[in-house]
Amino acid sequence: MELSIIQIGNSKGFRLSKTLIEKYNIKDKVELILEKGYIIIKPISSPRKGWETAFMEMNKNGDDQLLFNDVFDNENLEEWI
Repeated sequence: MELSIIQIGNSKGFRLSKTLIEKYNIKDKVELILEKGYIIIKPISSPRKGWETAFMEMNKNGDDQLLFNDVFDNENLEEWI
């Protein structure tokens, strides 16, 4: 794919098409990787974005209970001593 370099203030840049932005899920920021004579543009993902809010909501609704006990009844801890 060929892109034209355009003037942006005192800098230069290029535009990505809406199709590329949607296909590669590019949001507000990208990571620029310089490697062996190539420039790689990688979308920055935040897979855990919003988790804190979701966990707080779960706590408020009482949905953050353990599904099973973290120590089993037949646990023999003496063998670890």
